[in-house]
Amino acid sequence: MTRVYLETGPKKVFACSLDWPGWCRIAKSEEAALDRLAGYAPRYRVVAARAGLEFAPDDPVVVARVPGSHTTDFGVPYAVPDLDLEPLPGPEAERGVALLRAAWDLFGETAAASPEDLRKGPRGGGRDLSRIVDHVENAERAFARKVGVRHRPYRSDGDRDAMRDELAQVLSRPWEPPLTTGWPPRYALRRIAWHVIDHLWEIEDRR
Repeated sequence: MTRVYLETGPKKVFACSLDWPGWCRIAKSEEAALDRLAGYAPRYRVVAARAGLEFAPDDPVVVARVPGSHTTDFGVPYAVPDLDLEPLPGPEAERGVALLRAAWDLFGETAAASPEDLRKGPRGGGRDLSRIVDHVENAERAFARKVGVRHRPYRSDGDRDAMRDELAQVLSRPWEPPLTTGWPPRYALRRIAWHVIDHLWEIEDRR
């Protein structure tokens, strides 16, 4: 089955796949969030294919609901489900990292092929390309600290790649409780992949 959990804020709901890191969408109700998640399946299939994985999801099955907050409404899946505290076998961790690396590759390729000036929103909002790229790359340093990976601000793409390699190495290991870092690896994989993929799709939609 396609396991999904729902994170419910005061006004909005995230529907997130537990087994496909980064496949996570937001809407104003549970039903709308699930419909939007399904609607993005073809776009997520591109990520899975880059990772060498077949992506043919069944109908989503809601296996958990977690309370969100105003951060949820702001557009960030912030709550950590109890299911993320289950042991993470090595093969599953390696699969998650393959999807994360695929997201990084596609993000980099899409950014390289896109103009600096992206289409603005209806009220003229939205970052230009370089600011999106900087936001994604620098946010990852903060995310990485949640699993014990610490790097100074990047001075080059090599610094970024070194951080990503170390992060991937840490997240590809099998894990069992107790939790000794800020985020459990399952949640870290999903949150980091979501952030990259969400901005990847933003660039695609606005270029």
